[in-house]
Amino acid sequence: MKTPRLALAATALLATTTLAACGSSADGAKASADGGGKADVVLRLPDPGNNGFLALGKKDGSLDRALAAVHAKAAWTGSAGPFAPAAQALSADQLDVAQGSITSAVAALAQKPGFKLFAQTAPDGVGEGILVKNDSPIKSVQDLVGKKVAVSQGGTSEYLLLKALAKNNVPADQVERVYLRADQTSGVFNSGQVDAWATWNTFSTPSIANSGAHFLANGKEVGSDNYAVWAVRNGFAEKYPAVVKAFYSYLHENGLKEKADPAAYLNVFTDSGPTAVTPAEKDVAIGVSKQLATADVITEADITRFGTVAQFFADQKVTKQLVDVKPYLIAIDSFAGGAK
Repeated sequence: MKTPRLALAATALLATTTLAACGSSADGAKASADGGGKADVVLRLPDPGNNGFLALGKKDGSLDRALAAVHAKAAWTGSAGPFAPAAQALSADQLDVAQGSITSAVAALAQKPGFKLFAQTAPDGVGEGILVKNDSPIKSVQDLVGKKVAVSQGGTSEYLLLKALAKNNVPADQVERVYLRADQTSGVFNSGQVDAWATWNTFSTPSIANSGAHFLANGKEVGSDNYAVWAVRNGFAEKYPAVVKAFYSYLHENGLKEKADPAAYLNVFTDSGPTAVTPAEKDVAIGVSKQLATADVITEADITRFGTVAQFFADQKVTKQLVDVKPYLIAIDSFAGGAK
C-alpha cells in the first residue's frame, strides 16, 4: 500500500487481528496534541522493519522526540505491507497513519474510506516495473502477449502492467494476469510458473540482486504516475492536526537525509536473518534510494496526476467507476503554523 517505500519494506502482510489487539486508540488519549494534560497522544503506525529512516527513528528515538513537541508518541503495530489491509485498518480505527501507493489508495477510496491523504512522494521511476528473468525470451512488452504476468490486484502491480500494455498498444486481454499477494510471488516467479512479475522496489531489489532478474520496463519507461502517499485516519486528523503536521515534517526532513546517505539506513536493527539486506542487495537498494524523492505536500500538479491514475483505473475497469480523489486530501499547510 509505493519513505521512501524501502523504509517500510516487510515481507508480511499487515495482520488485522494483530492490529486489533494493540493498545488504545489515539482518540482515547486524555491529552490534546496542542498542549495540556499528562498523557501522550498515541500515533499508531505500521512497524517499519529493518530498513529506512522510520526504522532508525524507532531505534534511536528521534521520531518520539519529534512527536513529543506536540505531546505525542509513536506506537508501532503490525507490519508494513500492501496498502489494502492498512486502509481497512485505518477505517476500522486500528491504525492512525499508513503509507501506500496512489494506485492502491484509489482502489481503497472506491469503497467507504475512513482516511484522507496528507503527503506524497513522487513516483519511483527506477525501483518498480515489470520483471523478467535474465534468460527469458521476453525482450519487449509486445512479447508479453500470451504470457502470464504476476500482479497484485488493484494497486501498483496491476497498474504498472496495464500502463506498459497501453503504452505499447497491447490489448490487456491478450496478457494473462495471475493475481497473487506480493509477498507470495517470489517463489512463483523464480520457479517459472509465471513469465513476468509487475512489482515495486520492496520485492524487485532482492529479485534483481539474487534471482537473476531485470526490468523489462520500469516505472519511468511506462509513464507511471504511481506516487507513494501517506494516509491518516479521519478522526485522528480532525482531533490532532498538530500531530499530523509534526509527523509530516519528520517524514520530509528524514527522507532527505536518507536520500543523501541511503547506506546508513540499511540493516538498522540487524544485518542477518530474513529481514536483512544482503551485500548483493545493498548496491541495488542504494541505487534506487538515491533517486527517490522525499515526502512532500500535495500540490495542484500532484492532484492532477492523481486524477489521471483514477481515470486510468476506471478506463481499465479496475474500479467500477471514476474515483474523485480530491475530497480525500488534506492540505498540511492549512494546519496551524503551516508546513515545513
